Amino acid sequence: MKLRHTVLALLAAGWASCAAAGDIFGPSTLLDARSHAQLERWLGAGEFHLHNVFSKYPGATSIDFHRRADGQGATFTLMRLTNAVGESFLVGGYNPQSWSSADGWHITERDFERTGFLFNMTVPAVHRQILSGHVLPSKGARQTFNGAEYGPTFGTGHDLYVNGTLDTGFSWKVTYGNPDDEGASIVDGSQHGQIFTVQALEVFALSPIPEPGQAAMLLAGLGLLGGAARRRNSLQ
Repeated sequence: MKLRHTVLALLAAGWASCAAAGDIFGPSTLLDARSHAQLERWLGAGEFHLHNVFSKYPGATSIDFHRRADGQGATFTLMRLTNAVGESFLVGGYNPQSWSSADGWHITERDFERTGFLFNMTVPAVHRQILSGHVLPSKGARQTFNGAEYGPTFGTGHDLYVNGTLDTGFSWKVTYGNPDDEGASIVDGSQHGQIFTVQALEVFALSPIPEPGQAAMLLAGLGLLGGAARRRNSLQ
């Protein structure tokens, strides 16, 4: 009986994981179903759930960001910001590695490691890490910078940087995007970098959704397990 209950529980979990694709867990003022679907398309790794692990709040600092976001695995950072003339943009970045408050640079020497990207939902546009085939192979190597006094920070430029009080940022492309656009901002294309005000900032951890084939394999395996248990009981 105990085995039967375990099997039923696993079946329920397997079906539940396939029932609601691409859910957003936790409150968000920046992310909705449409922008979530856009992130799935840009990442190109199938559907996934997003879990809010950090939202900027009054008085929050980089220490609070790291306390919530460090060690969470791959994450999306989204931020609502305004430029010097008051225009609003929704931008962010995908970090395939866990954030850390003490690692410094996360270096990605090989191309298969260079899966981070920055994005602008307002334009829209995506800026991926420069691959090693560039005349300067190390140009796209510095994926993120990880320090206690830094908010989410991507690239050498920094391509996308948020300060320790999480209210001001900067964008100067070097590691991400078209190498010919070095020095441009991912926000509105301003040359020679750009300072902006961070109005809101949210960080989401990813959890993949199993493909239907995986669920079928789970069911088949559990069926074999149940059959073996019944045969064992009949022999006793």
